[in-house]
Amino acid sequence: MIDKPVVGNIANELAKERNREAADRTLMAWIRTALSLIGFGFGIGRLSAYMNAAGLHTSLNPAHTTLIFGASFMVVGLFGLLAAVVQHVRILNRLSQPDFAYSAMRPIAVAVACMLLLIGVFGLVAVFL
Repeated sequence: MIDKPVVGNIANELAKERNREAADRTLMAWIRTALSLIGFGFGIGRLSAYMNAAGLHTSLNPAHTTLIFGASFMVVGLFGLLAAVVQHVRILNRLSQPDFAYSAMRPIAVAVACMLLLIGVFGLVAVFL
C-alpha cells in the first residue's frame, strides 16, 4: 500500500502552498522588471554607440553620460534581480520551517525606486549641462 503523507493541519499546509506560489509570482514579476531595465539600458548604450559611429553625436561629452546612463539602468536591473532571488530563497526557507511565522522583509521595490530616482536626477542634470 501507498502511505499518505502525514499532514498536521490541512489549512496551514494550503496557506503555505499559497504563500509559496505568491513568492514564485513575485519572483517572476521581478524577473520581468529586471529584464526591462537591462534591456532599456542596453538600448541606450547601443543608441549612443550608433550615434557616435554615424557621426551624429558631435558634442563633446567627456563624461560619456549616455553610456553611464545606460549602464546604470543595467546595474539597477541586475541588483533588483539578485535581490529578488535572495528574497525568494529566504521566503522558501522560512516556509519550510514547521513553525512558520510572518516577518516583514526589506522591500526591494523601495531600493530600486531610490536607485531609479538617482538615475533620473543624473539624467536631468546631464540634459541641462
